[in-house]
Amino acid sequence: MLMPGDVVELDLGTPAGSEAGLRRPAVVVTAARVLAGGPNVVQVVPLTRTLRSSSTEVVIDPDHGNRLSARSSAQCQHVRSVAITRIQHRTGNVGPVVLGEVRETLALLLDL
Repeated sequence: MLMPGDVVELDLGTPAGSEAGLRRPAVVVTAARVLAGGPNVVQVVPLTRTLRSSSTEVVIDPDHGNRLSARSSAQCQHVRSVAITRIQHRTGNVGPVVLGEVRETLALLLDL
């Protein structure tokens, strides 16, 4: 079962314009109570190894928990809903601190 903060490998398909696309890691941001219900669709924030100075991105250093291979940036401006079938496997979890930073950035971005 997926948990909030899980790092998953998924295929976002062919990107249009500046969208994140192709096969890449992403952070699951869906609430635990929703994930407990076994949804068909979850919300994710794609990751990139391209680091930018942007207030809409959260830098994540690789560690034993998240199992990222390189310093990455959570692209909160690209949050999206994806079918669970797009997820190929779970690789790790960013933990509560980084997940909180990602969710705070999403709240600012979406004016919540």
